[in-house]
Amino acid sequence: MKLASAARDEIIAHARQDSPIEACGYLAARDGVVSRAFRLTNADASPEHYTLVPAEQFAALREMRKSGYELCAVYHSHPASPARMSREDLRLAFDCGLSYVIVSLAGEEPDVKSFTIHDGEATAEEIEMIATIEEKP
Repeated sequence: MKLASAARDEIIAHARQDSPIEACGYLAARDGVVSRAFRLTNADASPEHYTLVPAEQFAALREMRKSGYELCAVYHSHPASPARMSREDLRLAFDCGLSYVIVSLAGEEPDVKSFTIHDGEATAEEIEMIATIEEKP
């Protein structure tokens, strides 16, 4: 995954802001680079799991399409545990075409990791950091 530094900074800021509950949202790409984060509400308001709000999901998808982006990942935070897929995360990872990005706040510095899911198994996905790119209108 190619991830723009501004998008990474945005999901870390979201995780910090929503802590101690899990933050969640979508990541969108254009031209092969993930450069937009769409903050969504954790309807569960839980520190251990999240549920996306359907109306917000649809609004984010409409905005992506309108702006020439495509959905490529779901992100959420782990306020007090490592950036790894939990059993709950694997159970809820429905779309094997998406990446699943986790922001951990458990260490001294935030840790961001990405995973793909196939047959119920998580595989770590390399994140290549890209300098912040200028947004196209």
